[in-house]
Amino acid sequence: MLADANPIRECRGDVGDALSGALPASSGPIVLRGLVAHWPVVAAARESMQAAVAYLHGFERADAPPVVATVAAPEAAGRVFYNDDLSGFNFRQEQIPLRTVLDTLLKYAGHASPPMIYVASTTLDTWLPGFRDHNDLFLAGRDPLASIWIGNRTRIAAHQDVPDNIACVVAGRRRVTLFPPDQLRNLYIGPLDFTPAGQAVSLVDFAAPDLARFPRFAEAMRHAQVAELGPGDAVLIPSMWWHHMEGLEPFNVLVNYWWRDAPDWMDTPMNVLMYALMTVRDLPPHERDAWKDVFRHYVFEADAETSAHVPEPARRLLSPLDEGRARDLRARLLKRINR
Repeated sequence: MLADANPIRECRGDVGDALSGALPASSGPIVLRGLVAHWPVVAAARESMQAAVAYLHGFERADAPPVVATVAAPEAAGRVFYNDDLSGFNFRQEQIPLRTVLDTLLKYAGHASPPMIYVASTTLDTWLPGFRDHNDLFLAGRDPLASIWIGNRTRIAAHQDVPDNIACVVAGRRRVTLFPPDQLRNLYIGPLDFTPAGQAVSLVDFAAPDLARFPRFAEAMRHAQVAELGPGDAVLIPSMWWHHMEGLEPFNVLVNYWWRDAPDWMDTPMNVLMYALMTVRDLPPHERDAWKDVFRHYVFEADAETSAHVPEPARRLLSPLDEGRARDLRARLLKRINR
């Protein structure tokens, strides 16, 4: 079934100013072939796993704190997920020096059934200072968070992220499966407040979809887009697109850049969702409908006419927000929540 997914739109990433042409991400995902093929770390990875590990070792801080490694038995088959009844997880997390993680991945590279080892979203500038002096992207007008992801054959369940994302394959190969945001209902998302890695995930096993249990997943797959990425390739994943990430080699490294086209002071909408679950979802239906109109008026369909009848100096919260107004509003909300 996954093999029938549509290919992600592609362009050459190693010619001209391909990256600027791919931004902003509102037009959908795009694969940028060869975008970071010129990086020295990619050259090392193409030489061998040992050369890639040696290159990364060269940037390690002697006094660096340990990284958080997600570890699971071979029976997990690389799937970072829940246990059978969703009361816990099928992995454990350990704090391990980055050097030990890299060397352990090399140790198990030739094993037919190794334990799963996965280091997720580790800040490059903290653990590998100087790496970005030689291996980096320039995103004009943006100040992204750059992270590195390291592991063997892993499967990360489909999930959403609020920021836009450029994911660059440094070593190994990745299969990326994407779904537009409107496929939420068809992906069978698990708990919002108890998740394997911070984001709610699809409960569907992409390696063996159970359509008897998850019948609408067949509809989701009609909207899926997929690509396989090798060293030097990158994929632009727009904000809120569902993405399933799979490492296909015994040693995989990915560097990604996250950013939001929104002010730093703007809070995550996920907090609004959580608060709405507490305050709106379980109201009587007629009250929910009334609040749906309120949100539509003030949030989703707000325009210049929404507050035009209020004298401008008196609009206060109805005026465009800035950092000061946001700070005052946050303080007011915290006071109300904690009353």
